[in-house]
Amino acid sequence: MPVENPKILTKNYGVPNSWTIDVYERQGGYTSLRKALTMEPAKIVDEVKAANLRGRGGAGFPAGLKWSFLKPNPPRPNYLVVNADESEPGTFKDRTLMEIDPHRCIEGCMITAVALDIHQVFIYVRGELPLSIRRLQQAVHEARSKGYLGNKVLHKEHKLDIVVHAGAGAYICGEETGLLNSLEGKRGEPRLKPPFPAIAGAFGAPTIVNNLETIATIPTILDMGGDNFSKLSRIHQFKDGGVRLYGVAGHVKKPGIYEAPVGISLRELVYDLGGGVRGDRKLKGVIPGGSSTPVLREEDLVVAPDEKHRLHAWHGQSHLDVPMGVDTMRDLGTMLGTVCATVMDDTTCMVRAAQNLMKFYAHESCGQCTPCREGCAWMYRLCTKIEEGKATRGELEMLSDVANNIMGNTICALGDGAAMPMLGFLGKYRAEFEEHVRLGKCPHGQRWH
Repeated sequence: MPVENPKILTKNYGVPNSWTIDVYERQGGYTSLRKALTMEPAKIVDEVKAANLRGRGGAGFPAGLKWSFLKPNPPRPNYLVVNADESEPGTFKDRTLMEIDPHRCIEGCMITAVALDIHQVFIYVRGELPLSIRRLQQAVHEARSKGYLGNKVLHKEHKLDIVVHAGAGAYICGEETGLLNSLEGKRGEPRLKPPFPAIAGAFGAPTIVNNLETIATIPTILDMGGDNFSKLSRIHQFKDGGVRLYGVAGHVKKPGIYEAPVGISLRELVYDLGGGVRGDRKLKGVIPGGSSTPVLREEDLVVAPDEKHRLHAWHGQSHLDVPMGVDTMRDLGTMLGTVCATVMDDTTCMVRAAQNLMKFYAHESCGQCTPCREGCAWMYRLCTKIEEGKATRGELEMLSDVANNIMGNTICALGDGAAMPMLGFLGKYRAEFEEHVRLGKCPHGQRWH
């Protein structure tokens, strides 16, 4: 059965000049904002809760629940900070929204601001995405010119301004408190929590930090109703609702961004949407949601301990057939992440793949926590020795020990995000690592590409 293609979030993809306000309004844009302005703010939050909208940035926290953390009548202004610092390797979904449909993002910001009594919004965009930045800035200018922004929002007494802020190219600024420090002009280092941003965020004020796709989904939820949106998901019974953007890249015939219900399987993403593995080769592994999510294999089968287990319905099936959800992927020992999958065929050297990722994490560690600063660099050096055939059996064991000693010992999740994929590669492809040590060289020969 083909994967459903709802064309909700992507309804303006392919429409000429879709990034302009005139086209956006002709396509029904800003009608959800008008609806929001007639609603009680608490009712908007209730609709987002009913939608079971899980954060689209990787952590998967319920957006409506996060919104409810803001205290009423705070002594300082509330802020909304939109995380568009899309730096996770293999992830490229948010930039399509910013470049093709920026007014959807702006409308989502406005509705959120109305719901949470917010008058200042910051959109923090990865600095290497100049087109995204220009399109958002143009959208803000057009919205202000038409009266959607400024001292009033569509003639309602709600002062609102949106600032598009370009980041400086640091992966660590995708972590919400590192992002807040960078936004304030400080070094992009994660903060100790608590206090959480909803208590003390940007400039010390209560702040909601949401991923850009999360915010861009809000107009749809207001338009169709939270419960109806939630039921678009195949696994809404797990409180994981709606539709979302999926990415697929690597060794597939049709790499790209696709909209589909929450809960499609990796097999559907790779073979139905992605067109299958290039050259009809054998699939060797899939990183399901950005480089920090542990790799999955087709030959691994689900083992559900009893009938009450969440994955009982998929007992005995391949991991690739499990619906992609925040909780279902966690039950498989990986994470949903950004649902931008990287596909690797049987020509891939998994040691070289791991080395490539560890090089990235060693470079991007902010250096604040010793286990991450030293451990990521150590893992990269060990992977390099193994790949070059210069490692001993003891150094292979050491690689696992280093990764395990990073886990849970850092301020933010970057350390875990490096250690988990490393442990995943070691667990799934141990024989390949051992073969490098035994042969004293890489048995694959060709470069990984």
